[in-house]
Amino acid sequence: MLNALTVVTVVIVGLMVGVEFSVAFIMSRILDALPGDAGQLGHAHGGRMLGALMPFWYIGSVLLSAVWAAARWQDHGAGLVVTAAGLLIVSVVMSILLLVPINNRNKTWTPENRPADWKQQLQRWNRYHYVRVAVIIAAFTLLVVALA
Repeated sequence: MLNALTVVTVVIVGLMVGVEFSVAFIMSRILDALPGDAGQLGHAHGGRMLGALMPFWYIGSVLLSAVWAAARWQDHGAGLVVTAAGLLIVSVVMSILLLVPINNRNKTWTPENRPADWKQQLQRWNRYHYVRVAVIIAAFTLLVVALA
């Protein structure tokens, strides 16, 4: 049962890393290259879609990592799992304090109501997101090493 927990945790966190990596380095570039207002509308739609899903994914990843750490406290690699869980907590705090406020504004924007600085706000979100991606990649790496 505990082996299944460790594998499920690594898979869930790994998928989250893949999605967030894709958002950072693929989707944003695709949306920014679209003509006219299509890119901004795509960013808003993506903010609504992923904004509804990601809180569960992030919190679920923290909880799975915490359960793994508690269940395997005496095992080799427990410190790695605790550190990974701590990094995932950092990513949640970053999300709440830095990324969610921008996303909450972005997901309501249309070409008619977006602020004059909407591009700068999205660029700020992207910079914070790059840091968050690095944090969750580090957490994922620690979980994989702990599993091995």
